[in-house]
Amino acid sequence: MTLFLVITVVGLLAMVGLCVDGAAKIRNVQRADTLAAEAGRAGGQAIDVPASIVGKPPVVDARAAVAAAQAYLARNGVAGSVAVIDGGRVLEVEVTSSSRTVFLGLIGIDTMTVHGHATVTLVRGVTGAGT
Repeated sequence: MTLFLVITVVGLLAMVGLCVDGAAKIRNVQRADTLAAEAGRAGGQAIDVPASIVGKPPVVDARAAVAAAQAYLARNGVAGSVAVIDGGRVLEVEVTSSSRTVFLGLIGIDTMTVHGHATVTLVRGVTGAGT
């Protein structure tokens, strides 16, 4: 009976650990995706003003957009990369974040690393792209 109880308790603790740390990982992935999207939004606000004034499609000032997105990521304590593509109309942001585990440290897994991704496309008009 004692051996059965020990095995059952260890199994239950492992299940609780997986649930707690699994839920934490899901929250961290959502946070990484949100931070990537917000960094893209911050970078997307650094438009090339002179080109926009004369009626050209909106594009970002690549250097300023990357700097703004990187600054946003740095303020939130995460590492990431920002790329300006499609002639300055699209920003791609990748975020990497790590967090400590609660229960999985008992079996040697001390940290979990998650990745987030966002693609931000500049649009013009009140109702959406191309209007």
